[in-house]
Amino acid sequence: MDFNLSEEHRMIRETVRQFAEREIRPVARELDEKEEFSYDLTRKMGELGLFGIYLPEKYGGQGLDYLAYIIAVEEIARVDGSQASTLAANNSLGIGPLYYFGNEEQKMRYLPKLCTGEGLWAFGLTEPDAGSDSRGSKTRAHVENGEWVINGSKIFITNGSADISLGTTVQAVTGEKDGKKEFSTIIVERGTPGFTQQSMHGKLMWRASDTAQLFFDDCRVPEENLLGKRGEGSKIMLSTLDSGRLSIAAMGLGCAQGAFELALAYAKERKQFGQPISKFQAIAFKLADMATKIELARNLLYKACWLKDTGQPYGKESAMAKLYCSEIAKEVADEAVQIHGGYGLMKDYEIERFYRDQRLLQIGEGTSEIQRLVISRHIGC
Repeated sequence: MDFNLSEEHRMIRETVRQFAEREIRPVARELDEKEEFSYDLTRKMGELGLFGIYLPEKYGGQGLDYLAYIIAVEEIARVDGSQASTLAANNSLGIGPLYYFGNEEQKMRYLPKLCTGEGLWAFGLTEPDAGSDSRGSKTRAHVENGEWVINGSKIFITNGSADISLGTTVQAVTGEKDGKKEFSTIIVERGTPGFTQQSMHGKLMWRASDTAQLFFDDCRVPEENLLGKRGEGSKIMLSTLDSGRLSIAAMGLGCAQGAFELALAYAKERKQFGQPISKFQAIAFKLADMATKIELARNLLYKACWLKDTGQPYGKESAMAKLYCSEIAKEVADEAVQIHGGYGLMKDYEIERFYRDQRLLQIGEGTSEIQRLVISRHIGC
C-alpha cells in the first residue's frame, strides 16, 4: 500500500498553494468584508486549469484524475472558503452532471465554456421547503408543444446569479408513477424568459461566493434540454451528491489545515509568562490533537478519491469523508480561535473568517445528520 502522492499530484498541490498565497490571500479579507464575488479570481482559477480539471481535453479539461481536483480544492480552501466554494460548485455541481449525463451535443455546447473561468454553471436542487428531504420538491415541469414548461423556485444555489453564471441544471417533478413523484433534470440557460436569478446577501460565511435564489415562472425551454433520461432525476442528483461530497470534504480538510497553520504560527509568536504559548502543554496538546485529526481526515478523503478513480463503489466512503472532514473543520477552527484568545474574535485576524466559513460545511451537500443516515444504510442498519 503506497501512501505517497505522485509527482504530478505534488506539483498540483505546490502550484495551487502558490497561486492561493499570491492571488487570493491578499484580497480574501476585503472580498469577505464587502460580500464581493471576484470575477478576476474566478478567471485566474480558470486560466490555471482548475475548472474541469478532471475532464478530457476534448471538452476543455486537463485530463487529470479526481484526486488532482480534490487536492486543488483543498489548497484553495486552506486560504479562503469563498473561492473554494466557487471552484467546488462549478466542478462538482455544474460541470459534473453535464459531463456524466449529458449527450455529446450538450457536452460540446457547455463544457468548454465552463472550463475557462469565463462562465459558471449551477445545480438547482434545494428549495425553500425541500432541503434534506429532496423528494419534497415542489418545482414542476411538463411538456407542452415540444417545450418543457417549468414553475417553481430554488434557494441557496451556489454560482446561480453571478453575471458569468450561464445557467443551471434544474431538478423538477415531471410526473407521478404508482403514487411516487417522477423527477427529471432540465437545462435552463441564463436569459431564458421566465427564469429569474436573485443574489442572496447577509451570509455568515462564504461571503465572497455567489449564492442565489432562482425563480421559474412558466419558463419554457426546448424538450431536448432534458439532461439524461426522463425520470432519472433522482439518480442524477444522488450521483452528483456523491461526487460533490468529496469536494465539500476537501473544503473541510483545507479549512482545518489553514486554521491549524494559523494557530501554530500564533502559538509560536505569542508569549505569556516569558515564553511562547506553544511551549505550554495545554496548547501543545491542542495542536497535537488538531494535527492528528487532519491526518486522519486526509487519509479518509484520499481513499474515497482512490475508490472513485479506480471505478469502485465509493458512496459510503464519500459520506464518511464529508462527515468527518466537515466535523473536524469545526473542531480545529474552534480550538484555533481558543489558542488565539481574544484576538481570534477580531476581524484583523484571519482565523475569525475560518471560524465562520467552516459552519456551512456541516450543512451543505447534505447535513451531518443526513451523512450519518447514508452511512447507516450502507452498513446495513
